[in-house]
Amino acid sequence: PILDNLPFLWAGIETTLVVSVLSVACSLVLGFAAGLGRCYGPAWLRLPLVFYIDSMRAIPVLVVIVWTFFAFPILFGVTMTPIVAAVGAISVHVAASIAEIVRAGIESIRQGQSWAGLALGMSRAQLLRKVILPQAVTRMLPSFGSAVIVTIKDSAIASVIAVPDVIRHAESVVAQTYRPFEVYSFAMIVF
Repeated sequence: PILDNLPFLWAGIETTLVVSVLSVACSLVLGFAAGLGRCYGPAWLRLPLVFYIDSMRAIPVLVVIVWTFFAFPILFGVTMTPIVAAVGAISVHVAASIAEIVRAGIESIRQGQSWAGLALGMSRAQLLRKVILPQAVTRMLPSFGSAVIVTIKDSAIASVIAVPDVIRHAESVVAQTYRPFEVYSFAMIVF
């Protein structure tokens, strides 16, 4: 059943890759901004960011995806395709974890390095760009790798809102061939 339906399954793999790549890119940008805002933003911004980060990390990604696809359009009067809803939901969900990675990476740099940079006459922006972030990003890389893997795995959940990904295509092939072992094993190997 795999070889007979390979072009169809390949289309699902392509969609999975698109959703994963877009979600990774968006979540890194949003998470980095939220993490920097939490560490260096104005006081009025920190409390909403902490609420966002803590609450989003506590909610399962399935709930966020379903809410984004079904409730968000009702609330704001905006219609979205399943792929747009999936990318948005996964990005917002994973960005909260990225923000925590950024915060932890920045806070792992010893305070003395900040004092030394300020003593040399660096502005806070220069200090962040030239001293803190280069060291912090190096420490964040393993956690970023884990977040990327989680994002790719979370893209499989998007099939519940009819995203035509590899899982959704595998379900269609199983419904036609009655060969779930082979088809779902292939989907598992893809992931």
